[in-house]
Amino acid sequence: MAQNPLLLIPNQITIARILAIIPIVALVMADDPIMRLIALVLYVVAAASDWVDGYLARAWDQGSPLGRMLDPIADKMLVGILVTALAWDGSFSALDMIPVVAILFRELFIPGLREFLGNAQVVLHVTNLAKWKTTIQLVALAMVLLEGVFPAIWLLSDALLWLAGILTLWTGIDYFRSAWPHLSETAK
Repeated sequence: MAQNPLLLIPNQITIARILAIIPIVALVMADDPIMRLIALVLYVVAAASDWVDGYLARAWDQGSPLGRMLDPIADKMLVGILVTALAWDGSFSALDMIPVVAILFRELFIPGLREFLGNAQVVLHVTNLAKWKTTIQLVALAMVLLEGVFPAIWLLSDALLWLAGILTLWTGIDYFRSAWPHLSETAK
């Protein structure tokens, strides 16, 4: 008898990552250095859980369609909602908004592209560079959170944010290039 996918530990970790977004954003919005440090700790735990749930799903043979669907959504929600909160609270300069917009654009566009191609039975597989992109995004956002408490790290924070933006744009272009033959077919 198949186990309820909601009871699988890897899926529970993924769901907890999604739910963690609420207190993380609330703590960021509190506009208090101590609350921001607590938000950073929660964020780092949530970001690390992305690796943990995948590892456990493989190690315990608890992969499931629910987990495969939720995991990338959790990552995109964590990045997208936190980026929005940090933009709202003024953590980004006007120049920082360039990589931020690139990140948001790609994180919305590529899942839509995947959904469209899925209807045509075409799969865009996650590349190793895309996995690194997610890691760099998560680290960059941790540095932006930390910069709110320790402004002296602004250069490192900005450099990582721009690196994340460049990798995000690069992987987006790569996926679009892979999808183009399926998008440019003439209707039958």
